[in-house]
Amino acid sequence: MAWDDVAGKAMGGRRDKYVVIQVVLTEKLLGTGSGTASLTNLQAEINKQAAKGYRLHTISTTSSGSKGFLGGDKIQATMVFERID
Repeated sequence: MAWDDVAGKAMGGRRDKYVVIQVVLTEKLLGTGSGTASLTNLQAEINKQAAKGYRLHTISTTSSGSKGFLGGDKIQATMVFERID
């Protein structure tokens, strides 16, 4: 898998109780070592939210299509972070 981008982040106030972030990962059909980059980037996003006072509440994934021949599949991860009071 290779990190594509943060697909979206719900807009809200600075002190929202929950923050929702959606990321898109791409599973490469060819090549090696791409899974490590995805996990590293997911970890970085979780740690970024933790530094802001949020903890990971829920994560879900779904297949969101293919990039075509030898392009790999796209996986969408939706994470909900809860503010720690």
